[in-house]
Amino acid sequence: MATDTTMQKVARFPDLADNGMKRIDANGTPILLIRCGNAVHAFGAECPHAGGPLEQGALCNGRLVCPWHKATFDVASGAIIEPPALLPLTRYATRIEHDDVLVSSTPQPPERAHAKAADSRTFAIVGAGAAGAAACAALREAGFAGRVVLIDHEPRTPYDRTVLSKFVPSGEMPPDAIPPLLPDDFFATHAIEFIQAEVATLDARQRRIDIGSAPSIRYDAALVATGGVPKRPALQGADADSVKARIRLLRNRDDARRLVNMAEQGEHALVLGASFIGLEVASALRERKLRVTVVSPGSVPFEKQFGVEPGRLFMRLHEAHGVRFRMGHRANAVAPGTADGALRVTLDNGDTVACDFVVAGMGVTPATGFIAGVTRNGDGSVDVDASMRVADGLYAAGDIARFELQALGGGRVRIEHWRVAQQHARIAAHAMLGLPAAEPLVPFFWTYHYGKTFDYLGHARHRDETIFTGKPDTFEFIALLGEKGRLVAALGCNRERQIGLLGEAMRKPLGLADARKIVEAA
Repeated sequence: MATDTTMQKVARFPDLADNGMKRIDANGTPILLIRCGNAVHAFGAECPHAGGPLEQGALCNGRLVCPWHKATFDVASGAIIEPPALLPLTRYATRIEHDDVLVSSTPQPPERAHAKAADSRTFAIVGAGAAGAAACAALREAGFAGRVVLIDHEPRTPYDRTVLSKFVPSGEMPPDAIPPLLPDDFFATHAIEFIQAEVATLDARQRRIDIGSAPSIRYDAALVATGGVPKRPALQGADADSVKARIRLLRNRDDARRLVNMAEQGEHALVLGASFIGLEVASALRERKLRVTVVSPGSVPFEKQFGVEPGRLFMRLHEAHGVRFRMGHRANAVAPGTADGALRVTLDNGDTVACDFVVAGMGVTPATGFIAGVTRNGDGSVDVDASMRVADGLYAAGDIARFELQALGGGRVRIEHWRVAQQHARIAAHAMLGLPAAEPLVPFFWTYHYGKTFDYLGHARHRDETIFTGKPDTFEFIALLGEKGRLVAALGCNRERQIGLLGEAMRKPLGLADARKIVEAA
């Protein structure tokens, strides 16, 4: 038998802790070793989503959780369990000889699901955002060999919209440099049709999608993942020609480009809404040394999501970096200035704030107006079952879907989080193929302010207790949010591994006391 000349000794087997990880270099290739009992697995050491250092992640129940954005992989195969990674880990062959661990630096070919020889079905995906990309990848990953059509009004295939508010307004990343969610050749390689068009109507009863003058698309199953439309502020005077262009929303690459142009010309930005989008933009604009004022009706930022105490931490962080808050107020009107050219924004108490432009971060309205034949909720969302099914052959994911949060005690919710949209999409894709349902999802998202990343697990619709571990004042902490002794959510900063472990544990009911033990033992 021929000897594999790419194999090289990289470690001693006894030196590897069982259920432990070690990053090594094999002929210039960074590789992660994971020991499980008498076996050693080897994978690319960086997460395929954004390059997170996987050796800093968490190992739990045969799974590897990326420290940065909690992509989760099967330890034995490298297969995806949870997004935001949409491709599996690269695998490398290993061998143990006389207690020496040998690894090849040549990647093994990816394992592919067995595809049927022919499949006449058509699956349509409306919306090429995070969920649309995840659905495309999941369908082909699972072996679907039929027609997949991805429809979106933007000209490019899916890109990472999370950087729109985090890194683009600061100038750290140009709008045209936003990374794609899948390799450039993915859609061609996997025979996925991309149609740039506005969907006029999706008829759920007829299973038909109309896209203007182009031929209608008849589908066997369809996923709607169109996200939301940013809410424009209801300001008197906002529609005046001299004002309208200076009120900026942020949802796509073009919005970000316009915001950057404003930031390059202005000195003072007024942010309406202490939302995640609003405060991430505030942080990014402060990196440009712009003055920033935030107007919001609440008492502290994120009080609804995290509670008062964590909200104060965010407020103090922003104030320490020069942001001025006008909490407890709403903006009522806007008018152009006179000689200085500034906008004049009038608040509900009669105060006036002068600024060069306004950024609105006031939430979104689900983009579902084109769907016919289904019942919509008052906010425009649609109800889905555990498989993300809206009606026969029709599924929904992301901002538009109101779903049962099974992992945290049930109850129907709508969550506008990027990774949740991808989790929905994978569930829907598997359901479209008749595959078994996955485990109940645990919501997760991250937000970025002044170089600090905050991780949030779960969904605290109600809470009656907050337990801080670590050092909140230095932003090295986890806040455990509980309801009746049960953990319902957790907020962490600089505690990536512990958050990864908590996320896996929260797939089942988890008491606050046990959650604290997990955090303190990690």
